Amino acid sequence: MAENLNYKHLHYFWVVATEGSIARAADKLFITPQTISGQLSMLEERIGQPLFDRVGRRLRLTETGRLVLRYADDIFELGKELTDVLRGAPLVGTSEFIVSAASALPKTIVYKIIEPALSLSQEVSLMCREGPVETILGELAVHEVDMVLTDTPLSSAFSIKAYNHYLGQSDLSFFASPALAAKLSGPFPACLNEAPILLPTKQYAIRQLFDKWCHDSNIYPLIRGQYDDSALMKSFGKAGFGIFFMPSIIEQEVKDSFGLTVIGRLSDIKQKFYAISAERKVTHPAVAAVCSTARDIIFK
Repeated sequence: MAENLNYKHLHYFWVVATEGSIARAADKLFITPQTISGQLSMLEERIGQPLFDRVGRRLRLTETGRLVLRYADDIFELGKELTDVLRGAPLVGTSEFIVSAASALPKTIVYKIIEPALSLSQEVSLMCREGPVETILGELAVHEVDMVLTDTPLSSAFSIKAYNHYLGQSDLSFFASPALAAKLSGPFPACLNEAPILLPTKQYAIRQLFDKWCHDSNIYPLIRGQYDDSALMKSFGKAGFGIFFMPSIIEQEVKDSFGLTVIGRLSDIKQKFYAISAERKVTHPAVAAVCSTARDIIFK
């Protein structure tokens, strides 16, 4: 049974496997070969399978031994790295920065928010993921990502120990293909009533705010599509399937990239943006760069 492994026993095994013999391992560890043999026997008993085959005076790893060695390599390499970091030694190579963004966030804004982290003096290797809010918060909970970007702040509904870092907010701009824009009647926002519209799915805060605004304003568009992915929504909007909205801070980019008409702007609703991290006080340099630049420049 491999429960509650004794890591001292595992370390002895690792040294024997890397040195190639109990005698050489004993010399390196400054203990007797008999002590190492006894510790290996206890580890094998705990695991329930032999780790070495004794071939004459030589030791040969079993299949289980090779599996355990792969894990032991990772464990003790991480231990050495931790010791070096605690002693102030710099990490070698690039620093990985893993970000998960809610799929409904416009990719242009995600880029604007993350870009400052790539301008740090140290090299940063970015891994960027996207997905539904619940999925990406789950990744944060198990420390698979350094930061989550979303328009929905973390609440008590999610049993996750993490913290919201407010980045800023933006008004909304409404877009339509030129052909669809020409068919709309009346001024904005009244022209949205009974007009085809494309919306984010209801898991996103901005969708909930828009639904409430429509109800309070007695405006009822015809929902032609609901999307988890903002890029897909823009593609359908470009094809003329419906009106859609985006944050006004990227209005010009959306208009130019997709050849769309801006039919109006709405300041009654603000789309808010949050970085969520496992830290209350941000110490990760890339997360700190994202938060400070977003507040001071992007959403100023």
